[in-house]
Amino acid sequence: MRSLRGTGVALVTPFTDSGEVDLHALDTLVNFVIDGGVDYLVVMGTTGESATLAKQEKDQAIKQVIVSNAQRLPIVIGIGGNNTAEVVATITNTDLSPFTAVLSVSPAYNKPTQEGIYQHFKTVAEASSIPVLLYNVPGRTASNMTPETIFRLANDLQNIVGVKEAKGDMVQAMRLIKDRPEGFMVISGDDMITLPMLLTGGDGVISVIGQGIPKRFTNMVNAALEGDIDKANELHYQIMPSIDLIFEEGNPAGIKSMLSHDGICNPNVRLPLVAASQDLSNRILDFLNSL
Repeated sequence: MRSLRGTGVALVTPFTDSGEVDLHALDTLVNFVIDGGVDYLVVMGTTGESATLAKQEKDQAIKQVIVSNAQRLPIVIGIGGNNTAEVVATITNTDLSPFTAVLSVSPAYNKPTQEGIYQHFKTVAEASSIPVLLYNVPGRTASNMTPETIFRLANDLQNIVGVKEAKGDMVQAMRLIKDRPEGFMVISGDDMITLPMLLTGGDGVISVIGQGIPKRFTNMVNAALEGDIDKANELHYQIMPSIDLIFEEGNPAGIKSMLSHDGICNPNVRLPLVAASQDLSNRILDFLNSL
């Protein structure tokens, strides 16, 4: 899966002031990040507020990303949830031909055992006609997918090709990188520790901040992958304050505020999320101006 090495961005779903999916802004965003040098796109991840989108809205957004991308970059589609049967039904009823892989988040709220996580992803992988990336994000799901479970899945299911690791734990990340099966990708799902993950052998990132400052962030990732540690460190420390800012009041409120200052979309999110406060918005603007 060399096409998924480097910088992927977890696209937001822009909304109009009346609350509809803003397809024009989504087109602008896709072109903005492609012009910024990212390597692939992720549509309908958790950053895309997929949990509060109706099926018709998801279909609209997915179609727009495909059209706007115009086959320039690989696209990964997010299909996950805490109802295994529903995830399987969505996969089997979706035309997966435009996509390079499915990104599937570990079940949230249920808090399954490691055996439950294994059986969930085994069922999902067997239903998918394209490769599957696991997504481990305990801060949202309330359960951690251990390296042992990830390796068991990777060894048993040929089309499970990597993991987006977002526990925020460098020890777990290094264990994944050290002991992974040959060819299995370990992708950062945490912008703040992307650099150390890359420098210890990780394959890239699926990023939130990467769509707000795509050129600078992509340059940092590329420098790290090419072994230019001084350049990567310099860029990381320039970017670092923005990562704190965009997550201060939750995701994607912060990144949508940044994108509004970029002129990409307005800062609207859907309840139960609320837009970034004026104070945070001002500080994000101050950061952008400082660059």
